[in-house]
Parts: sequence; structure tokens; C-alpha cells
Amino acid sequence: MKAKIILPILFVLVFAVARIPGLLPPDFSAAYALMLCAGVYFRGSMAWWLPLGVMAATDIGLSFFYWHVNPFRPELLLNYAIYVGLIALGKWLGKGAAFWKLLLGGVLGAALFYVLTNTLSWLTDPGYAKTLAGWIQALFTGLPGYPPSWEFFRNTLLSGGLFTALFAGAAKATEESPAEKMAGAAETENEETADEAVKG
Repeated sequence: MKAKIILPILFVLVFAVARIPGLLPPDFSAAYALMLCAGVYFRGSMAWWLPLGVMAATDIGLSFFYWHVNPFRPELLLNYAIYVGLIALGKWLGKGAAFWKLLLGGVLGAALFYVLTNTLSWLTDPGYAKTLAGWIQALFTGLPGYPPSWEFFRNTLLSGGLFTALFAGAAKATEESPAEKMAGAAETENEETADEAVKG
């Protein structure tokens, strides 16, 4: 019961703070870890609506009040498709997954996000030649006048691993002990016995 209440609040708070503009380096995001770990640790439909809802709300708020751009840009559909895939990966891994598997999932999810979104930039940005060399430029060098893409790739991988480790560690810390689980089960059994006695 404790984890069911604390984890969603903790995950969302960390994610919301991490989205404050300028607080973290570019592309250093908790989004990939939030989606993966929501799939692992949140029950039922909450695993879908809570992380995606928080992401959408913060995207809209930042687009309106900070970036001053249209928050409903078509290219964002790819981002949300990847987020859905990360939640599904988390559900597939499950709560019993080893820590290294979760960490690997967070890093691979971040890498996949980077490659796919930069590939979309390569396809849509006229500054890139539509060749293999242009695609490699989009992934590792970027356009002249901007920081090199590999720095964003490094930040993406580091954040995917770091926030996944943080969220998985928090989940472990808030996990009920065997004694607490037995106490909860006994309490439920006592309540059911009392209900039956009243009905009888």
C-alpha cells in the first residue's frame, strides 16, 4: 500500500523538477526512466495515463509559457509513440526484473529515443543532406553553429541510466517488507471475518 501511494508521487515530482528549463544539461531527461519505471511499478491503467498525462501537461505548459511554440506539433507524435513503447517494455520486464535489466532498459530506451528523434530531424530539416553521411551528421555532429550532437547523445544515455537507477532504488526502498505484507494480509482477513460475523 505504501509503495502504491508514494512511488507515483515521487516519480512525478522528480520528473516535474527535472523539466524546469535550465536546471539540467540539454537532453538530460527523466522522461525515459519515468515511462519505463511506470510500466514496471504502477498498477493497471495508471501505468499509462499518469506518465503520459504528466508529460503532455508539462509539454503544453512549457510550449506556451517558455518556448512559445505550438504544443501540438506533429513531430511530437513520434515522441509519444516511443513513450508508449517504453511503458510497454516496463510492463514486459515486470517488478521481478533484475536491477541490471531495468538499468539496461533505461539506457536502451534513451538511446532509441535519441536515434529515432534525430532521424526525424534529419528527414525534416533542410540543413541535412538526405544521405547516409547526412544521417550520421544528424546523429553525431549536428548542424554548424550548434553544440555537437554527440554531447546530447551522451546526456541522453547518462540521464536514462541515472534516473532509472534512482526510480528503481526508490521503488526498492518503499517496498513492503514480508512482515508488512503478512500484517496487511492478516488485517484483510480479520476485516472479512468481522463482516461475515455481522452478516451472520
